Amino acid sequence: MSKKTMGIHHITAIVGHPQENVDFYAGVLGLRLVKQTVNFDDPGTYHLYFGNEGGKPGTIITFFPWAGARQGIIGDGQVGVTSYVVPRGAMEFWEKRLEKFHVPFTKMERFGEQYLEFDDPHGLHLEIVEREEGDVNTWTFGDVSPEVAIKGFGGATLFSTQPEKTGELLEKVMGLEWVGKEEDFARYRSTADIGNIIDLKLTPIGRGQMGVGTVHHIAWRAIDDEDQLDWQKYVAANGYGVTPVQDRNYFNAIYFREHGEILFEIATDPPGFAHDESVETMGEKLMLPTQYEPHREKIERVLLPFEVRELD
Repeated sequence: MSKKTMGIHHITAIVGHPQENVDFYAGVLGLRLVKQTVNFDDPGTYHLYFGNEGGKPGTIITFFPWAGARQGIIGDGQVGVTSYVVPRGAMEFWEKRLEKFHVPFTKMERFGEQYLEFDDPHGLHLEIVEREEGDVNTWTFGDVSPEVAIKGFGGATLFSTQPEKTGELLEKVMGLEWVGKEEDFARYRSTADIGNIIDLKLTPIGRGQMGVGTVHHIAWRAIDDEDQLDWQKYVAANGYGVTPVQDRNYFNAIYFREHGEILFEIATDPPGFAHDESVETMGEKLMLPTQYEPHREKIERVLLPFEVRELD
């Protein structure tokens, strides 16, 4: 048996104060807050999801905001850079927008593409690239209109303690196609139109430390529950220790740590984010897993308040 993931389902990171997080990803980047819930293992911590208008897999970045927590160090064993894709011709808009909000950026080229590189307020490394692929994001927020809006993930750059082993996993197990090598990076491509480009840094830079401003894990797409169970068996058969299926309410998840020490998740596309609230109202109020609903009052007292606000 061989399998191929369509690409990235979501990326989950640790950040600081939730208001700063929401101001940047909604207010500056123009993403939609599609779900506000809590960490299944720590209900005193938010789990915030941002994506396109419908919360499509391949557009979702999620956060655990820990205000006042220790700053992490980006390094091997992590997603080093999260890449966003915008429509052709939108780069000038994003240069001006980052300047408007005093976000420093640099321009660079990789595999023949131009990138804007910058950090979020908590130190997470991000970049923007133009591509034709991917559906237009119809969400409008502030001055960010569908003509220039982020369509979803362009992909990610992986930092590995054992790049050769990680590359082998990407190609031989996850089913990505090897595209080529340029300087210190190897490029791989999946079959989806977004969240489909993975660049692997070929030289280790030193092990990362989990904390604010670092990615916790990267999740790959499974078509449905049956496909995920196939993945579970397949990953185990290739020598990786994989978890039982975890119900995350908006998808089911399995996890394994690859040999380069990056935490991988494989998540189901369904049921999505609109099964416990409407598409129109997604993200407007705190949604709790069933087991925590009886404790809503206590949880809401602990969580730091925030609001989604236009900054333009």
